[in-house]
Amino acid sequence: MLVIKIGGGAAIGEGGYANFAEDLAQIDEPVVIVHGGNAEFSDLSRKLGMPPRMITSSSGRVTRYTDAPTMDAMLMAYCGKVNKRLVATLRAAGVNAVGLSAIDGGIATGRRKPVLRGNEDGKPKILRDDHAGTLEVVDTGLVRLLLANGYVPVLTPPALGEAGVPINVDGDKLALELATALGADGLLFFSDTPGLLRDRDDESTLIAEIDAGQPEAALAAAGGRMLVKVEAALGAVERGVGRVVFADGRRANPIRAALAGEGTTIRHATTVAAS
Repeated sequence: MLVIKIGGGAAIGEGGYANFAEDLAQIDEPVVIVHGGNAEFSDLSRKLGMPPRMITSSSGRVTRYTDAPTMDAMLMAYCGKVNKRLVATLRAAGVNAVGLSAIDGGIATGRRKPVLRGNEDGKPKILRDDHAGTLEVVDTGLVRLLLANGYVPVLTPPALGEAGVPINVDGDKLALELATALGADGLLFFSDTPGLLRDRDDESTLIAEIDAGQPEAALAAAGGRMLVKVEAALGAVERGVGRVVFADGRRANPIRAALAGEGTTIRHATTVAAS
């Protein structure tokens, strides 16, 4: 089984979905897709007069401030436009896709953190009424039901918080938790870079393989939002996922290329040596 996370950057966009659809139409094993929608979310927020507010924690993690109106925009962008455009593209290619949010069927529930602390544009901030949170429980019952009946689940944040309040959770962590709970053989992260880079501004500095038992190099090369992705990857391998690959979502045949070793593969050294 594969869990595939398709990033929400503008460089992938709707035009790139056809490349994923072509690959998925030729894959026989069960697949679960998790997708982002950050570019559409940011664009819609600006059009609605709510430009994105990004807060950087003391540890370097970047988080979007999501108040109640911004959450409504997230629901429109992620669950509406991006999810349904992706599902439509997959189905047109013969992939039996069904689109869901992590709210549906209680797939993912979590705890809201209403106060967000950090720096915004270099200034310390304390922002309240945040509708973001952390994942606590992943229930794969609905996902397994769909897989057993020949569907390809296509999932997106948000998750469900207390009292029926949607919460903005990290899509990479959602993919990690699903891959772990489902016992996936592989977890593929696709973004608008060829993989993890030693120099984030130079695509020729690709790191081909990382030993999950010695994560310092991966964490040192990561920064900002990529730090969350690397932490998710290392956590997935430690929790039993066979291998994690960071790969390029902008190219043709992205899934086949990733499975063939293009990108950055993270696994334990014993696995690397055996292969």
